[in-house]
Parts: sequence; C-alpha cells; structure tokens
Amino acid sequence: MRKIIKKHRKIIFIVGGCILTLLVVFLFLLYGPISFFRDTWITSAMTTKNHQYLARLFYSEEVIQEVLAKHKVIEPNEISDPDLIGSTTSSYSVYEEQILTKEKGNDLYKVIEVKGVGYHGYLVAIYDPSKVVLATSKYLGTKGEKITTVAKENQATIAINAGGFYDPEWNGPGGLPHGTVIQNGKMVSDYIDASVGGGFIGFTYDDKLVLGKMTVEEALAMGYRDAVEFGPFLIVNGKSSFITGNGGWGIAPRTAIGQRKDGIVLFLVIDGRTVSSIGADMLDLTKIMEQYGAYNAANLDGGSSTELWIDGKIINHPVASGKDGLRNMPTFWIVKQ
Repeated sequence: MRKIIKKHRKIIFIVGGCILTLLVVFLFLLYGPISFFRDTWITSAMTTKNHQYLARLFYSEEVIQEVLAKHKVIEPNEISDPDLIGSTTSSYSVYEEQILTKEKGNDLYKVIEVKGVGYHGYLVAIYDPSKVVLATSKYLGTKGEKITTVAKENQATIAINAGGFYDPEWNGPGGLPHGTVIQNGKMVSDYIDASVGGGFIGFTYDDKLVLGKMTVEEALAMGYRDAVEFGPFLIVNGKSSFITGNGGWGIAPRTAIGQRKDGIVLFLVIDGRTVSSIGADMLDLTKIMEQYGAYNAANLDGGSSTELWIDGKIINHPVASGKDGLRNMPTFWIVKQ
C-alpha cells in the first residue's frame, strides 16, 4: 500500500512539475523581453470577431494598441486598372515555370504546393478566368451552406471561401455576408458592419479581377459581374502593400485570390493552427502572390473559414469545429466546369 501511495505521489510530483514548467514558459512568452510571441498573440486575437478576449485577458488596452500600431497593412491608394490585364509576362523564374507548365490533359487548372517557414498550403492556377464566378448559399441572408454542398450544386470543379460574414459567438448560421455582395451584375446582399474594413474584390464582365474601395453605385457602374467586400488588398496594379510587422492580422489559416497580367487567376489557401502548419501573415501572402506573378491580389476571409475543394475532395485541412471541419458560409469563389 505504501509503495502504491509513494508511486502516486511521484506521478503527481512529475505532472505538477510539468504543468508548472509550462506555465512559467507561457508567462515568459507573454511578458518576457522577446516581443514576437506577444505581438503574434495580440494581432491574431484582435483580428477575429469573437476571440479578442484572448488578448484582453492578458494585456491592457494600452499595450494592445501599441502592438497594433506596429503591425499594419498600408494598401496602394488606387483601383485596379482592367486595361492592364491581358498582356503576356516576360520574366522567367521557377515560379513562372510552375504556373505556365500545365499538367498533361488538364487545361483548366494546376495545383502547386507552397511551403514556407511555419506554413504549408496550395496555390491553384486557373487558366480561363471566365470560369471563375461567385457562388452563394441558396439561403443567403439567413443561413450559410458548406462548401461541399455549394460546389456540387453549382457543378464546380474548384471552390474556395470568399468574403467574411456575421458570426455572433462564433456560432452563427453563416448566412449574412459582411459588406456588399454582387452576383451576376446585381447586388444580392448589403449588410454593413463598420468594424469590418476592406473594399470590392471581384471580376468584371470581361473576366478581370478589379480591387477598389468605392460605393455600391460605383461598383455596379464599373461593371462588376461578381464581387464581395473584404481585404486587405495585397497587390494593386503591380504595386504591393507596405506591410509593417505581420500586417496586424497575426498568423492564421489564410485564403487569398489574385490575377496575373496574362489573365491567369490564382487561388491561394494556407493551412494553419496545426503542428505542421501554424499559418501565414499578410507578408507571407503578399510574397507568395508576388512570386507567382500576381498583378492584383487580395486577402479573403481566413481562419476557420479557409477551405479548398477540388473535384469532390477537400484538399486542405480546415480547422472549424465539427466532424468534417467545415463551416456554413454565405459566399464562395468557384471554377465552373
């Protein structure tokens, strides 16, 4: 009996020691002299709608604002010029070769694996921009749908998540998009939330990705056939945003969209919040888009919304709660067959 008690005490002592060590390490990362963990913690929490308490739990509002002031995305102050899309590119690199070398028997798209420090993901090159359209939940405004359902209903070959949406307590129905949604040239949703920034991200009737901050009337007059409002913009007319620190968005799963001067559309999805892929920040997204020749590129909704569906399968590793890790969402960029 004494041996059993002694053994249990030893186990309790070891477990207690491990917990104490982890607590000390965690507190050191939060309040120690190395700012990287603190800044990443704060920016990652504050760019979510429902988890900002994770920053305020450990830091004062003054410290939070000081950190956010150091991490920003300063976007180019202009609107994409669609007349600049359609020319060929002359530069050569291994990234250019990856894009332009098509897979045998597949003229529609190519999937390229991307890796960097702390992240892993996929870039999809879509060779025909006219195939890229916006799909929405059939219950838009009240309830979202899963990417698998929307992709199959629209006979899509590829699908990614698009804009953000109202999600109270991280348990909303996923049907109410943030900002304006334009589909087939008509405004189908216009829910304004002042706390959500961004601009129009969408395609005109001549299949050119145009990024711009404008009114709904201006967007419709410009000739958007499909668009959502989100951001930040990463590249506009070949000019990259000026990013300080991690851009203020922290590190997380990411989704982005871009278009090259030759018209090829780029879907980018980065996994995050896993052991093998922590996630990416705005600087990572911009660098990847630059490498693959994006002339215009923008960040889309990320985090647990980041999803990539191709030919009937989820390709990435979504991290939403639930059996399949998928969320109900209102808007998706898809590639029609």
